[in-house]
Amino acid sequence: MENRNRKVYRRERIKHRIRKTVYGTAECPRLSVFRSNAEIYAQIINDDLGVTLVSASSSVSTINSQKITKIEKAKLVGADLGVRAVEAGIQRVVFDRNGYLYHGRVKSLADAAREGGLKF
Repeated sequence: MENRNRKVYRRERIKHRIRKTVYGTAECPRLSVFRSNAEIYAQIINDDLGVTLVSASSSVSTINSQKITKIEKAKLVGADLGVRAVEAGIQRVVFDRNGYLYHGRVKSLADAAREGGLKF
């Protein structure tokens, strides 16, 4: 097995293991994080209805135009998501790190979302 395929396979296994227990409801939706090489995306999902309630990403022009590191971009996305969620009336969420390690960009996004008003 090629090294890249091994990494993808490992992340998929971790992701399925997390998703067995993490489930978003109307009272407590799921905050899911996706991290690509260049960008980071986060969305708050109600799994009962299969609907995305709030989303934020670093690909918007206000964040992407700045010359900052990827960790700082993740902080901005987390803060933006926290503000949007509070405006939508969401206070509590369950965190789905989507198979990524809780480290670096994922951790900075989560911390900024907490500072933005979310509890998890």
